[in-house]
Amino acid sequence: MAIIETEAPLHEAHRDNHTHRDVNGGWLRPAVFGAMDGLVSNLALMTGVAGGAVAPRTVVLTGLAGLAAGAFSMAAGEYTSVASQRELVEAELDVERRELRKHPVDEERELAALYEGRGVEPALAREVARQLSRDPEQALEIHAREELGIDPGDLPSPLVAAGSSFGAFALGALLPVLPYLLGATTLWPAVLLALAGLFACGALVAKVTARSWWFSGVRQLALGGAAAGVTYVLGTLFGTAVG
Repeated sequence: MAIIETEAPLHEAHRDNHTHRDVNGGWLRPAVFGAMDGLVSNLALMTGVAGGAVAPRTVVLTGLAGLAAGAFSMAAGEYTSVASQRELVEAELDVERRELRKHPVDEERELAALYEGRGVEPALAREVARQLSRDPEQALEIHAREELGIDPGDLPSPLVAAGSSFGAFALGALLPVLPYLLGATTLWPAVLLALAGLFACGALVAKVTARSWWFSGVRQLALGGAAAGVTYVLGTLFGTAVG
């Protein structure tokens, strides 16, 4: 009796609190990747140019050009990638839709076999498949999930992916340029602000992925710092050789 009395509140608590993060949206990956790439690539680009002992104005122009070129490139790449993926999925859905229309009995048997393979009793599996196959759109959704592993109603948007990638990259790439725009004449303020931004981005990503915020922040800081350091050394070497 004690078990029965405690099951209800546990069930209520589970029902009220059992939630998941949105892992299928089309904005998160390009936004995160865009911000990180904007910070790392533009910081590395600017440090590489600054290593060649050029004027601050040249470094600023380089940073602004890197921001514009990178943001448009990222947006175009994300749009093409997500659009191509969506078109491929929609083509497969059309194939499945035609099969459901031409061979409904075979598709119903196929669905029943899938449930049987997962441990459902044969008679129950056939009945579940029969009931789910009554509505063609519901049948398509079930087959898409079971056979293709996709949700037809939750496909990523190319425009959302491109827009989030463009904005995130531009925002990330702006950080190392900002000190120069505010009057700085040396590289160090830009480096420090960009490294702080890298740590902050890594820590914010941890809020979504449930990883340790300091580990994620330090990891991103180390990767971005290493890229900037290597390109600065290369810029110094190339600048000396060209000069």
